Amino acid sequence: MYGTVARTRVKPENREKLREVLGNQPDGPAAGFIAAYTLFENDGDTAWLFAIFEDRASYDKNADDPRQNEQYVAYRALMEQDPEWHDGEIEGM
Repeated sequence: MYGTVARTRVKPENREKLREVLGNQPDGPAAGFIAAYTLFENDGDTAWLFAIFEDRASYDKNADDPRQNEQYVAYRALMEQDPEWHDGEIEGM
């Protein structure tokens, strides 16, 4: 598996809207997509985004899709800072 983890800041009043934007996939999930999660650190404004794909090729194809950039622009508007992205192989324990 392959994916990304991003750390960012989201004001509490934008949390629900962020959930809506991230969940809005009008064309359905991308090929090779497995799951996505958002972790909000307790009552703070730090958020961690996780996206998991079957493999790096599926991840790269999604990252290069112009529709993905459109979605990024929509959810980035709800954040206080640019996400700090960390991409890599995902291994089970």
